[in-house]
Amino acid sequence: MKTSSPYTARVHQPFPRLSVGHSRELLPSDAGTRAESSLVNGIEDDACCREEMSLEPDRESSCASDKLIEHEPEKKGTNEMLSSELPKPITEGGRTGKQRDASAIRWAPINIPLRRRLQTLVVLFHTLCMALSVSLFFFLFAIPIFWPLLVPYMLYCMYSTSSTSGDLSHRSPFLRSLSVWDLFATYFPARLHRSQNLIATRKYIFGYHPHGIISMGAFAAFCTESLGFATLFPGIENTLLTLDSNFRIPIYRDYALAMGLASVSKESCENLLSKGGINNEGMGRAITIVIGGARESLNAQPGTLRLVLKRRKGFVKMAFRTGADLVPVLGFGENDLYDQVQPDEYPNIYRLQLLVKKLLGFTIPLFHARGIFNYDMGLMPYRRPMNIVVGRPILVEQNHDPGQEQIDHVHEQYVQELERIWNMWKNEYAPYRKEELVFVR
Repeated sequence: MKTSSPYTARVHQPFPRLSVGHSRELLPSDAGTRAESSLVNGIEDDACCREEMSLEPDRESSCASDKLIEHEPEKKGTNEMLSSELPKPITEGGRTGKQRDASAIRWAPINIPLRRRLQTLVVLFHTLCMALSVSLFFFLFAIPIFWPLLVPYMLYCMYSTSSTSGDLSHRSPFLRSLSVWDLFATYFPARLHRSQNLIATRKYIFGYHPHGIISMGAFAAFCTESLGFATLFPGIENTLLTLDSNFRIPIYRDYALAMGLASVSKESCENLLSKGGINNEGMGRAITIVIGGARESLNAQPGTLRLVLKRRKGFVKMAFRTGADLVPVLGFGENDLYDQVQPDEYPNIYRLQLLVKKLLGFTIPLFHARGIFNYDMGLMPYRRPMNIVVGRPILVEQNHDPGQEQIDHVHEQYVQELERIWNMWKNEYAPYRKEELVFVR
């Protein structure tokens, strides 16, 4: 299936292998083609997967190319997508397979290859990093000899402006480029794709969709070099933004700053896009905002893509204020990593979650996926492929007082670019979808 597009991109024959080899430039002629054209650099991982598939009965193995080759979505309608193959939600118990008790838990065999064990270890660390940091802090605080160090450190955490100053001196390129993050990326596996190159003499606001449960794709693409962001977008210094409250958590805040994270507050956005860069005015810098936020995480269900975007226009105003171009990013597979209690089945729980979000600024999704030693229950994400597609930039001229019509117009352009990305790549990167892209309030 060919899809026309008004832009022209340069073909790489073949793509150079990066640290993991999970980056590529998307071409319009690629849409609807067989999966090996999009996974040309994942041959080693796929070969490893084929060897291990007999060991792991998980349908969502990291062997993405085999799965996509077996199912050619362009020949099927949406209603024919195998929604029944998606794992059942938590309300229905464990996932079922052929001739298997639905309530049983499938345990992982002992003879899993070491590489996959290491992948699991790295993802487990990232998933539990915040909890581990808090636990370590209280453990140290229970030892009086550390009090002279911890008390000043607590005051520093409370009053530090490192997360909002726009100063990236805490960022560690060494930490972001460690080969351990290659294991993180190949766990799913995750891949980063671009629609066209971005010039380094502009500033950008990347909008990542969807939020998912933990935004694994955003972390892999914009906090590490495992997916080759610097190679795909040379000269662009990107910063992933998160809740400001995360930078008040002892120990974790220092890890987050070293990974290049910053606060999503208004002050932080303005400082990041008005300082540094090639001219000390923010040119060549970019920030990534997960637009849907905590509210959108409650809509994260496998096989769906419901984006909270209709009323989200603050990022458009920020683009006008700073003169930054908007770049939509769609993370195919982000919502497939976890199962979650469905709002329509438990409306009271859903209302309670919304209340918590309103009062505290964050929410608590009731989710599960797989465990360390089993495939059906735990807090580890499923091994399902993620494809992060970076769309075409939307030009925004700086205007400190834009009118509502201007804001609405740019917002509509942004939505249209998201729809273009979805329609072009849904059959290749979302073959098991249960519904189409939906925008909600």
